Amino acid sequence: MGKKKQKIKDQAAWLHALPEAFQDYLSGARLEEVEIIIPDLAGTSRGKAMPAYKFDPTDTYYLPISLFYQTISGEYVDMEIDQQWMEKDVVLVPDMATATAAPWAEEPTLQVICDMQFRGGGHVTLAPRNVLRRVLDLYSEQGLTPVVAPELEFYLTKPNIDPNEPVEPPVGRTGRRGASRQVYSMAAVDEFGPIIDTVYDFAEDQGLRIDTVIQEGGAGQIEINLPHGDPLQLADQVFLFKRTIREAALRNGVFATFMAKPIRDEPGSAMHLHQSVLDAKTGRNIFSDPEGEATEAFAHFIGGSQKYLMQGMPLLAPYVNSYRRISGETHSAPSNLEWAVDNRTTGLRVPHSSPEARRVENRVIGMDCNPYLAIATSLACGLLGMRNKVQPRQPALVEVWDPEDPLPVSLNVALDIFEGAKELWEVLGPDFCRLYYDIKIAENEEYQREISPWERQHLLLNV
Repeated sequence: MGKKKQKIKDQAAWLHALPEAFQDYLSGARLEEVEIIIPDLAGTSRGKAMPAYKFDPTDTYYLPISLFYQTISGEYVDMEIDQQWMEKDVVLVPDMATATAAPWAEEPTLQVICDMQFRGGGHVTLAPRNVLRRVLDLYSEQGLTPVVAPELEFYLTKPNIDPNEPVEPPVGRTGRRGASRQVYSMAAVDEFGPIIDTVYDFAEDQGLRIDTVIQEGGAGQIEINLPHGDPLQLADQVFLFKRTIREAALRNGVFATFMAKPIRDEPGSAMHLHQSVLDAKTGRNIFSDPEGEATEAFAHFIGGSQKYLMQGMPLLAPYVNSYRRISGETHSAPSNLEWAVDNRTTGLRVPHSSPEARRVENRVIGMDCNPYLAIATSLACGLLGMRNKVQPRQPALVEVWDPEDPLPVSLNVALDIFEGAKELWEVLGPDFCRLYYDIKIAENEEYQREISPWERQHLLLNV
């Protein structure tokens, strides 16, 4: 029997073990291609594609570790890494629990998220998925299990071919350009019904669950909420959903963008994150006591979020554009880390809920984040708060528009604070944090060399 035929025969076992959603997607057709992918520092897909007969979950696959040495523009950064430019390969280990369809592909295609390991064993500490796993292991050591639920905001836009031109809302089914300030409008959602329907279809093919879809406050701005669950699984879902939404938009002739602030004078896009923590043995929410009252752990989680999220902002707001969303010039995003019950002007909101569902909503994370890193950072700050018994400030009883301790106004300021965050670096991993800091410094310097259209418009002939 030829090698190719043997491979096709051998793939039957793992192929038939794939989830029901994938079997329904395949619907008796032959699998043509497999993509083995990993999230990079930006949270986008990197990896390799191959004919299906070439893929075996037990085989060894490689990528150069230098893919983590690039800025968002693709520039490589010289760092204090021993023998950096040997570009050693690291091992990709397919996590078959993440195997799902790539339904936008022309031929039946499977995508599998991979873990990254060194050749000699051990997790690659620079890999975002492993950063989150490191934080979850620290929770597990304390007998705790965090639970999260992300909310994904994004814009549908007219295709933007020239980056010098401003981003514009798309034209909907009525033939009119999308209008803003239509939050929760069903008519506004229906305006882009074909795109939403495609998202639903792609999500169903992948076995991804959607909780709700709503129109947000911006022109063409949509929010998709995901059910609560395991942080690593939810980070995987956000990673997959970003690609899914982009592909669904392209299928319908528009762009989808996850920039934090893509359109001037329109609201920014956030990834609000609901967080609670369970006792691993009992499954009880440790934020509530047996009488249903808030616990010290709940207070300390908030206190840690207030203290350490300020230090971790480059992981929650990773680009120069991110700080336009939280500049304080808009009512759509909090520029503070105050907390309160059911107060959307605070960066940390406690929604009304039953004691079993008591949770903390982090509202400062931008949708331009890497979901693995943002979830890891948010949970790490809460964990440090519980470990160090950090007391929160008093809850805000009024709207918070002029906080005493506002969030950083720029990536440059945020990086200065992040550089000294030794406790947070230790939780997330010092090697990862040093690399991330160096990459962001390089990105910020690269941006500072750029001349913007605003400067050309207003300074060229007027100064």
